[in-house]
Amino acid sequence: MLAPHYARAMPRACGAQPAPLRAAPDADAAQLSELLPGEGFAVLEYAAGWAWGYCTPHSMVGYVEAIALAQPVEATHIVCERFASVAPDDHVASPPLASLPMGALLRGRECGACLASEYGCVALSHLRRIGDHEPDPVAVAERLIGAPWREGGRSAAGIDGPGLVQLALTLSGLPAPRLPDQLAALGAAVPAGTPLRRGDLILHADGAGLMIDDLMMIHCSRAAGHVTAAPVATLDPARTVRRRLD
Repeated sequence: MLAPHYARAMPRACGAQPAPLRAAPDADAAQLSELLPGEGFAVLEYAAGWAWGYCTPHSMVGYVEAIALAQPVEATHIVCERFASVAPDDHVASPPLASLPMGALLRGRECGACLASEYGCVALSHLRRIGDHEPDPVAVAERLIGAPWREGGRSAAGIDGPGLVQLALTLSGLPAPRLPDQLAALGAAVPAGTPLRRGDLILHADGAGLMIDDLMMIHCSRAAGHVTAAPVATLDPARTVRRRLD
């Protein structure tokens, strides 16, 4: 479900851990999507420990546990690796305090090889400055190979096909919607018989992914159970959408 227009939304942001967006104010309700640390959430109502509103990155409406939300900050960097360890200081031997998933937004000051952030010190090798985009969305998706499938997920702890595509495209400076039918409107159709190429979007009945070359795709689906590479020829052509994004 996409966000309606509300004039008095309260801007909040996801805290240090990913937060599920649920269909109802219940921890057992279906997970619709997932907020990553630092991403915005517009709160329309608070009730019984839950915030109802919409995710500002992709406009989906749902419920997030209120305790998972924090004060918004203007991010300076984004995590571009599968995860980034957070340490208490910039010493190599310091044990990590936590980790941030790919796509997490944070604000900080660059100090040598680290970013001193509100969470702690994060290696700059695991980050990109906001606006400094990845050159290849397929390479981004490949960093998540092996991540388990989870409906509504958007991180290496659990991700679905549209989440994989959205994350890879967004890190590459190509803002992408969250839902399969919205993704199917991106770019232009690749006609039957036209060879596929690296970066083409593939949507099928059980998942979504990007072409690695003319034969192989990287995708995630319930049937596969994780992010994996597979021949596109294994899909039913009648139930497959092929889109060229450039």
